[in-house]
Amino acid sequence: MTPATSGNATQIVVIAKAPVPGAVKTRLTPPYTAREAAALAEAALRDTLSAVAAAPAARRVLALLGEPGPWLPTGYDVVAQRGDDLAARLAAAFADAWAALPVPVVLIGMDTPQVTPALLAEAGRLLGGHEIVVGPAADGGFWLLGQRRPDPALLTGLPMSRPDTGALLMERIRAAGVRAALLPELTDVDTAADARAVAARVPSSRFAATLAALGADAPA
Repeated sequence: MTPATSGNATQIVVIAKAPVPGAVKTRLTPPYTAREAAALAEAALRDTLSAVAAAPAARRVLALLGEPGPWLPTGYDVVAQRGDDLAARLAAAFADAWAALPVPVVLIGMDTPQVTPALLAEAGRLLGGHEIVVGPAADGGFWLLGQRRPDPALLTGLPMSRPDTGALLMERIRAAGVRAALLPELTDVDTAADARAVAARVPSSRFAATLAALGADAPA
């Protein structure tokens, strides 16, 4: 793909699951039903894709587990996820993006609908002077990882979805002796409490509207 702008040489990858009931946001069930959890996942994904669409990028990619739906806007290259576990799928998403367009890669998930185009732009800017940029998550993981040139050793075999995932990633970065920069901490939406906190932070988002629409049945 030809870069959209000559002034920005960063591509942004969103790694996501199709928002199918029973397959996404299972830690929200209970208190939410599988259908409600999927609706929240779709809203978070839509907000994320909109933020990426508004950020400067040479290329925008959706690394998807599942099939695209009407929630997918134009302007994205869709590639299938590959790998036996999340760490392998993340490493593969970086490798596949680089193979298609060898420029720095910024990767985010679908769990932080409060992400903004400005934060994504800052990640791209930081990769101009650092090999790696990390967005730490409040649960101990990370919501964003950017690499000037992807290194599969950074992610391969990394324990994921643990309170020390982010710390283990930073240990690998320090051991590699490369320059890294940090972005502000954000909250992944994993639990009902997370959902309420994130919706309060971005009240005009699709995510907040979807949570509000659950109405009286929503947990307090």
